[in-house]
Amino acid sequence: MSEAEKVVCVTGASGYIASWLVKFLLQRGYTVKATVRDPNNPRKMEHLLALDGAKERLHLFKGDLLKEGSFDSVVDGCEGVFHTASPVINNFTDPQLWYSLSKTLAEAAAWKFAKENAIDMVTINPGFVIGPLLQPTLNTSVEPLLKLVNGAKIIPNATYRWVDVRDVANAHILAFENPSASGRYCLVGRVMHCYEVVKILRELFSDLNLPEKSEDDKPFVPTYQVSKERAESLGLNFTPVEVSLKDTVESFKEKKFLSV
Repeated sequence: MSEAEKVVCVTGASGYIASWLVKFLLQRGYTVKATVRDPNNPRKMEHLLALDGAKERLHLFKGDLLKEGSFDSVVDGCEGVFHTASPVINNFTDPQLWYSLSKTLAEAAAWKFAKENAIDMVTINPGFVIGPLLQPTLNTSVEPLLKLVNGAKIIPNATYRWVDVRDVANAHILAFENPSASGRYCLVGRVMHCYEVVKILRELFSDLNLPEKSEDDKPFVPTYQVSKERAESLGLNFTPVEVSLKDTVESFKEKKFLSV
């Protein structure tokens, strides 16, 4: 069956990663059944409807993660499902923590369900995802970078596992199209301390008001290595972090997220 004949589902389609996933699937000729919280919200749908191929092969449906059976009719008849939707609760002290927890619990439940129902499942586990935004709203994973370039006074003594959003979207498709893909795939393009990130940004953007001092006098949180071997076995080529950082900041500027 050719890609043009394949119908796939993408949940949470208006999100950061999912928007790129929908874009790349349409580029490859897939018909995409996409679920969103509110298909009648033009602000959150415009960027999807504007994608090449959307008029012919993108179909939007309402999907509610908290309503059992909400996705049954959408998934029916699909060759594959890309499940990216996750509930986000912002009325907690640390919404990032709860978001991460929801992802962890959801994956554990998914593996259990897949095993019990003989479903072929693969999971993609990215680090901190950066890169240009297709959606009009700010997402959680790029917030640390936005804070860094948006008038921060100090450099956080923190190390992040950076990966480009376009690589994450591509990895989903490569895993789907590769019959031998199995298990979990950790996606990290590069592990870097925030000090190194600021150094790269200063070379790329002379107009940014970037911090110069570290937040404390403690030794830098060490970096480490995350193997790329499994991800590259899918055929994935990681985007250099310099390109990801440049494209992210330019996207911030385009969407007027910068206040300085």
